[in-house]
Amino acid sequence: MCVLRDDLKIVSRDLGSLLLVIGGLTLFVLIVPLIFGEYAALGPIIMTAGVFFLSGGLLYLLGRDAGETNFKDAMATAALGWLIISVIGSIPFLYMSEYGINEGMEPVDAVFESFAGWTGTGFSMVLNEEKLSYTLQFWRSLIQWVGGVGVIVLTLAILARPGTGSFTLYKSEAREEKMHPSILSTVKSMWWIFIIYTLLGIVLFYLTGMPLWEAINHCMTGLSTGGFSVTNESMMYYGAWTQMTIIIMMIIGAIAFVAHHNLLKGKLKKFFSDPQVKALFVLIAFGGILLSLINYLSLNYASFFDSLQESFFQYVSAITCTGFYTADISTWGDAAKLILSIAMIAGGAAGSTAGGIKLFRVVLLAKGVMWRTRQAISTPRRIFSHKLGTKFLSSDESRNEVNEAAVISFLWVIFLFVGIISFSLLMSNVNLVDIFFEICSAQGNVGLSSGITSPTMPDMAKVIMMFNMWIGRLEIIPIIVMFRAILGKN
Repeated sequence: MCVLRDDLKIVSRDLGSLLLVIGGLTLFVLIVPLIFGEYAALGPIIMTAGVFFLSGGLLYLLGRDAGETNFKDAMATAALGWLIISVIGSIPFLYMSEYGINEGMEPVDAVFESFAGWTGTGFSMVLNEEKLSYTLQFWRSLIQWVGGVGVIVLTLAILARPGTGSFTLYKSEAREEKMHPSILSTVKSMWWIFIIYTLLGIVLFYLTGMPLWEAINHCMTGLSTGGFSVTNESMMYYGAWTQMTIIIMMIIGAIAFVAHHNLLKGKLKKFFSDPQVKALFVLIAFGGILLSLINYLSLNYASFFDSLQESFFQYVSAITCTGFYTADISTWGDAAKLILSIAMIAGGAAGSTAGGIKLFRVVLLAKGVMWRTRQAISTPRRIFSHKLGTKFLSSDESRNEVNEAAVISFLWVIFLFVGIISFSLLMSNVNLVDIFFEICSAQGNVGLSSGITSPTMPDMAKVIMMFNMWIGRLEIIPIIVMFRAILGKN
């Protein structure tokens, strides 16, 4: 009983810290209604911050004398933290919508919108994004911006708590890369990189003709590979130069922070030799051209260039897990939707803001197949080198890396198909390819839709999609650990 009590104290303290930091972040949103004169929006934002502070303060007091955070505690904190923050973060949506103040969404829709925001998924229950108040538009953008890097990463950067527990918490949010020996220096560098790119992106969007308010919001949701928009048709109405800039921003968001650190330090060779960077560029080139060809042959495009212009944007949006769109995907054929689904499953780089299985695991699995095949067709005593990027791995290291990638990928696919089967039972009148596409988009934290996701869906279907968003953002293991802890299993 004593061990369980200590574990609960640790989780309570760390959860409290998360909620207190997010409460402080929520107060920052008050600037927007004060600037635009939306004084009625002050109440819902203050209420949201108050709930974060109250719940966070109580939890922190309960565990203030707790010990160091271990692996199991960190995983439970991450799983519960993202769940609780998404639920509390729905309060502004309950009281504000496109219909005005005090005429917000239905509770399930509000929680869905919040989950889609914090997890960087980009699905939306909003029918008219242009009619949202400035306050709610910014709230949607801010939660995606913070969620892209991670609420735990933000908490560690602000609280700067030393000790091994900080790195354990950092890993619980599906991150392992370090730019510096100190984890606190690493998280601070991540935020500086993210802020620099955000400011640069806003300037670039504005220079290509995007109005300033739209540039601010779209840069925040594009760089974080979130996909929320302040326009009704996402990126459809912007010109070619703006769309090209958006593509660049989505790709930047899908590249690991460690690679960006190398790039900004002038280590170009190290940046371009990164296996995830190379894989991302190869997949974008190959997948974008293949999708363009399929759409050109199956749809009524005037030329291959027209098909390339639309298809390439959608493919980049899918593989970077952003969710911006410039075309109506519901009108595309099944083959095109399946290609986009595969891209959403693969996702961006590990250590980036993107979702999916992650390119690092895709590269490892491909390498594992190559290594195993080479070994099978060679003499038993022959010794092979195992190279990943510029790094050489021993036989044991390569085996362990491939095994870990295979386990996570297997669990990811299992939960994907559980979601597909559950969703299809509720939406039996919908094409199976569209269901597959929608659940891939939810679990990959993308937000592209085949036309299914809407407020008219059954509430249970929304709950299933929220679960897939949640496990997709945390890469499953923290949630499994959390449920095992709840059931009292070690």
